[in-house]
Amino acid sequence: MIEVRDLTKNYGSFTALQGLTFQVPKGQVVGFLGPNGAGKSTTMKILTGYAGQTSGSAAVAGIDVQADPVAARQNIGYLTESNPLYEEMMVKEYLDFIAEIRKIPTDRKSVRIKEVVERCGLGNMIGKDIGHLSKGYRQRVGLAQAILHDPDLLILDEPTSGLDPNQIVEIRNLIREIGEEKTVIMSTHILSEVQNTASRVLIINEGKLVADDSPENLTHEEGGTLYVVVAPKNGTPLEHNMVERMLTGLPEVSQVNAHEITDEGALGFKVRYSGEDPRRSVFESVVKENMVLLEMRRHHVSLEDTFRKLTSND
Repeated sequence: MIEVRDLTKNYGSFTALQGLTFQVPKGQVVGFLGPNGAGKSTTMKILTGYAGQTSGSAAVAGIDVQADPVAARQNIGYLTESNPLYEEMMVKEYLDFIAEIRKIPTDRKSVRIKEVVERCGLGNMIGKDIGHLSKGYRQRVGLAQAILHDPDLLILDEPTSGLDPNQIVEIRNLIREIGEEKTVIMSTHILSEVQNTASRVLIINEGKLVADDSPENLTHEEGGTLYVVVAPKNGTPLEHNMVERMLTGLPEVSQVNAHEITDEGALGFKVRYSGEDPRRSVFESVVKENMVLLEMRRHHVSLEDTFRKLTSND
């Protein structure tokens, strides 16, 4: 569906993209991430034919976007971050207008507008001025215009920006539904949206691709960390050094540090392990030493942790 090869874009002496290469097959929902200035918007503009590259190539549905941008755009629905709408128009008028621009045949226009209005949950808003709609409904109108001509590819730039939590959930669910039928590439700085919506994540930094994997794999690490809290069983105070030696002595454990807790009489530890999950061994050792295990939880790496690790210049 999308094929980007050795894409480079220079703005004077500044290089926005440095040999960017990736492919997106039909039917994937892809999160496109990167810090400000990483080249996300530049990539989107090139894919949609609104900017040219310095070198390399970009194709959508097998059509080179620089050689034939008009043909390529026929396969693309695009929702920009600003989502420009004609606020004085009613929703129906605006979709009629977009249908004319997209040259949707007259005998298909009414049917297609009805389909996208239903899909985007705009039935009760069809006769209202866009300027009187909430931000969430405006985003729905933006999505409706993006899919009106039934493109195979939907490109979304910050689709949940400025929405309240309820509106975010509604738009997220709508994107997920649309993604069952179309290829979706979504640029956003809200990492939880990618984790909840995308099946694949591309991360770019300084114009280069630094990660390409599923959200699950990007938040998995070899080994991990346990937070363990123990307490005495019979009221006798625990010795910190004794518990630390017990945990350090487990074969799976690589490092043990104190972890501050608020429970009086209890002791907390941060247990690092590099191989097999040590939770069973920790439980058995605590029971054997006649202690009470109050808490044992595993720390999971978040997509934000991975993002910061890959894009931080520290």
